[in-house]
Amino acid sequence: MGVLRAGLCPGLTQEMVQLLKSRGIKTVVDLAAADLEEVAQKCSLSYKALVALRRVLLAQFSAFPSNGADLYEEMKTSTAILSTGIGSLDKLLDAGLYTGEVTEIVGGPGSGKTQVCLCVAANVAHGLQQNVLYIDSNGGLTASRLLQLLQPRTQDEEEQARALQRIQVVRAFDIFQMLDVLQDLRGTVTQQLTWNGELVSDQLLMDVQACPATGALPKRPLVHSGCFPQIPPGLALMMQLARELKTLARELSMAVVVTNHMTRDRDSGKFKPALGRSWSFVPSTRILLDIIEGTGASGSSQRTVSLTKSPRQPTGFQEVVDIGTWETPEQSPVFQGEQT
Repeated sequence: MGVLRAGLCPGLTQEMVQLLKSRGIKTVVDLAAADLEEVAQKCSLSYKALVALRRVLLAQFSAFPSNGADLYEEMKTSTAILSTGIGSLDKLLDAGLYTGEVTEIVGGPGSGKTQVCLCVAANVAHGLQQNVLYIDSNGGLTASRLLQLLQPRTQDEEEQARALQRIQVVRAFDIFQMLDVLQDLRGTVTQQLTWNGELVSDQLLMDVQACPATGALPKRPLVHSGCFPQIPPGLALMMQLARELKTLARELSMAVVVTNHMTRDRDSGKFKPALGRSWSFVPSTRILLDIIEGTGASGSSQRTVSLTKSPRQPTGFQEVVDIGTWETPEQSPVFQGEQT
């Protein structure tokens, strides 16, 4: 459920949000479960207004049933494929990134997660001429790195500038900032859809770090695998982030790319994706980036990419990609629209 904030629905003002938060009511779930008579007395708010507010929020956030035939028809008319610009990676992903889905890139430090995201952003903005919202949660994005990727493709400075303008960058270094960004994006795009009456299928939302570092609990990991039994709010916030990402992907036909770290399993000692089992159900597709053994010291830019989760391809497939160079245009699949 959503975090209460001004503008989330008609009638919810900043003053009301502050009064509710002062009584520990911070989310729609909190408001739905609260005794509204008691809240009205303690917050000096109108009971009638609170009842109306809860009714609107429940209608806005409740799920409605749908049948498989409707879902299939919706998928046929709204799904598009965005090429990553890396031929071997597109092959692994069954032609590229699918709108309506969350794709996750998992890897350890130095595995090249951010570099892959930069390559994808540059290709989508320049080669496909589509819009990209790049949420930078670790400070790894710089305009100079994007420009270096664009220069081999075109020497025209105006064309480079137009590509860079299609990449909107937002920095969010904790989960609360990230939730605000995603909710604002959903509100903005929904408003644009209302005015234009068109389906947004040319948006790529990417490099959302699946493991923001800090949040409401100072000096402690807010979202970290293994900490959930001790910190229930961490799990709740992580699931709220997952809901926002999947809502953007499905309802606004966006291709969403998230990055995730690796952590060591406390029992087996083996490395596994961070955030645990609950998060593993969020991405539709998951790929694992790994440094090729024996090339780390030489600074090789080649990586192995393994498909560990996919709704279309058998898992276990591997490809070798070079994250240091961007392939020539004829090597990369083009944008494909309305796939069945």
